[in-house]
Amino acid sequence: MATTQPGETSKSVIYKQLRRAIIMGHLKPGLKLDVDELARKYGTSVTPVRDALQMLGQEGLVTIKSRSGYFVTYTTLKELRDLLDLREILEVAAVERAIGRITEEQLEQLAHVHAPYTGDDDESYDRYTDENRRFHYLLAKASGNDQLAETLGRLHDRLARFMVLRHAGRIQPESHARILEAIRQRDRDRAVELTRQELNATRDAILERVMQEEAANWPVGAIR
Repeated sequence: MATTQPGETSKSVIYKQLRRAIIMGHLKPGLKLDVDELARKYGTSVTPVRDALQMLGQEGLVTIKSRSGYFVTYTTLKELRDLLDLREILEVAAVERAIGRITEEQLEQLAHVHAPYTGDDDESYDRYTDENRRFHYLLAKASGNDQLAETLGRLHDRLARFMVLRHAGRIQPESHARILEAIRQRDRDRAVELTRQELNATRDAILERVMQEEAANWPVGAIR
């Protein structure tokens, strides 16, 4: 049975634990998620389980099929490449627009996104992934285009389980600090260059792991 922290609902506990299990690869793509079984595991009714699965569905981590149920989402190699390409388009646009608009308050927010490195355990990588999303989301917010920020946030949700494959928990804050310093200096070209370097390194690491080490766990054929 899940342990609920003060103020947390059963739905939020189930959502967090299932999300972490999917991101870390403990729940494999294509796996059917049995609502009744999950309700027994968490000691709840089926309602908070369905609510949590709906939330995961909105993030693209769970696929909901009418009359069939809930499944951990498959992502084809073509879809993954397209998502990574789209990320580059959006991230670069966000940096270019934010350079002339970002405030000192927003710069300070970005400077305090990352907590110290705590290791390579699941809980830490769950946090690193969220911090990466928050950094790029806040940067996109600083562009002044809220739709850009929301679209980029949803894209990071869909890519979350792949972002973990880079194992960048130790180097991620350093990469973001360099981007942030270029933005502080209003150096558009440098900020874009550093952003592309981070994105390319992430893309290369993800695709290499998916196509080599993770091929058995991350199907790259057509979605069933």
